[in-house]
Amino acid sequence: MAKSPEPPEETRDEPKGVTRRGLIKGIASVVGVASAGATTLLVEARHELQAASGNGAIPVSLTVNGAARTGSFEARTTLAEALRDAWGLTGTKVGCDRGACGACTVLLDGAPVNSCLTLVHDADGRKITTIEGLGSPEAMSPIQKAFVDADALQCGFCTPGMVVSCSALLARNSKPSELDVKEAVSGNLCRCGTYTGVFAACDAAAKTGVTRG
Repeated sequence: MAKSPEPPEETRDEPKGVTRRGLIKGIASVVGVASAGATTLLVEARHELQAASGNGAIPVSLTVNGAARTGSFEARTTLAEALRDAWGLTGTKVGCDRGACGACTVLLDGAPVNSCLTLVHDADGRKITTIEGLGSPEAMSPIQKAFVDADALQCGFCTPGMVVSCSALLARNSKPSELDVKEAVSGNLCRCGTYTGVFAACDAAAKTGVTRG
């Protein structure tokens, strides 16, 4: 006598009309539709922004050294690129382009950041201060003058980032210890080894009694 064939896998021990495979397929379909819908909305929003500005660029507006700055940039554009290439603020240096040397340090709402790792669109609507915003050769800030007086530079490539980091320190701590200074510039690499001069400059600037660098 022939053996009765086994029932299909999806119908074994399942209530009629409901299977594990069918349930999983249904859930996957719902998740897929939801994900596709969210992705579509994001793509449409991006396309609208790009269409408004042209060439894949998205508008941005921020304050740099007290002045309003506007422009349109691709989503991948860094703050360092915008400062240097679009607005000519070349005092901000790009050394490693990976956040390891600190040459590109600027102040974002008063806090030091690596501008090579910060997207310009993340700075939209915020305040940026570069080395140019701290002072000029004719009217240097206390920390800038202290760097000159202490000869706290050699090749000078790291100097803008060092000065900006020290300025941020003096703004939050008017009487920093040498350890405070070391911590403040721990993200700033000086290949020439002028750290002793940097520490002396920051100490001298602090003794002026000015709470901002």
